[in-house]
Amino acid sequence: MRVTTICFLGAGSVVFTRDLLSDLFAYDDLGDLRVVLHDIDPERLATAEALAQRVSADRPGTKVVAEADRRSALQGADFVVNSIQVGMFDATLRDFEVPERFGLRQTIADTVGIGGIFRGLRTFPVLEGIARDMLEVCPDAWLLNYTNPMAMNVAYLHAVAPQLKVLGLCHSVHWTVHGLCELVGVPMAETSFRSAGVNHQAWLLEWTHQGESLYPRLDELIARDAELRRRVRVDMYRRIGFYPTETSEHSAEYLPWYLHDDDEVERLRIPVGAYVGISRENLEEYAATRRALAAGEALPGEERTATEYAPQVVHSIVTGQHREIVANVPNLGLIDNLPAGFTIEVPADVDATGVRPRPAGALPTQCAAVNAAYCSTGMLTVEAAVTGDPRKVRQAAMVDANTSASLTVDRIWALCDALVAAHGDLLPEPLRVPVAL
Repeated sequence: MRVTTICFLGAGSVVFTRDLLSDLFAYDDLGDLRVVLHDIDPERLATAEALAQRVSADRPGTKVVAEADRRSALQGADFVVNSIQVGMFDATLRDFEVPERFGLRQTIADTVGIGGIFRGLRTFPVLEGIARDMLEVCPDAWLLNYTNPMAMNVAYLHAVAPQLKVLGLCHSVHWTVHGLCELVGVPMAETSFRSAGVNHQAWLLEWTHQGESLYPRLDELIARDAELRRRVRVDMYRRIGFYPTETSEHSAEYLPWYLHDDDEVERLRIPVGAYVGISRENLEEYAATRRALAAGEALPGEERTATEYAPQVVHSIVTGQHREIVANVPNLGLIDNLPAGFTIEVPADVDATGVRPRPAGALPTQCAAVNAAYCSTGMLTVEAAVTGDPRKVRQAAMVDANTSASLTVDRIWALCDALVAAHGDLLPEPLRVPVAL
């Protein structure tokens, strides 16, 4: 029987790795599996190996390998799951602290905005190395990307390695629909839905139960509940007409309307700087997991049931079982009124033949208009890295919705200079220079 090899890059994100492995091992028809773990941090890699050995202990036919050399880890892989974070917590902290000095508020800073731009720029060089290694040692493998900024990363890979099979995976649509179904009191399994747009800013275009739209029920709840109206994405929905597929914390910083205004921050209860606290909690959870593994104790959060797409993709391609997922892929004729080539998020069919994204046609005009700034920032960031033009970094920030609503153009350029200096050699070498007017 053929052995399926799954390589985890950034496996030291041990809680996420555990959730993916737990989902994967829940399938009893995948046959023999070879799980290869890679991380550049030796301690985290050892922790991931211990965790994977524990999770796989009751699954026969599973071999766990820890490999510090990336190229060796990728050798012969059928699937590569990418969850790296370049620069880790220190870089994340710089993405918040430097803009804060300039008066720019952020919440999560991992998708667009000034934080997303610089997270992308420091991730691209590593992605290029991964792509180069994969094309040489496992050219037929699927790269299943979870690393943010999702849209920029997938677009960059499409630019530098268009022949690579890349799929961007995110759970935001699933959990948006799950939460809305709980809100209106309808089991999610009984509903049908369709979304399209860009990652973290797609739109719930259809949402029905027994053939009837559930939007009127949601409207009634919103009309009765003043506290429900104090959420960014509820406010967006009331004004745009379609519910956005990412949390209010994320959504607030993709828009020009909220974060620069004190009253709006208070009205919509926007948690400025939230991701710094989340990142600290992640470090604490990692430490707790490491201690529990060493002591042979139950792992923190071990009872959680994950619903991630990567194990579903692996299962469908290996076994042929058809599934519909939501995928981030280049816009090659899939959404008519978003830019060609940049990453969009649409439903996709998965089976033994691979992944087939479904064309979504044109988005409602107002939805595409809101997506426009997001796409422009992402395209310019990718162009900056591909061309080595540092002016495009500043241009990406200038057209970003929240950044341009909060700062003058002079302040935006000065902020970019400051972040270039702060991140130093994590950035592509041609972009490590200030830009004079």
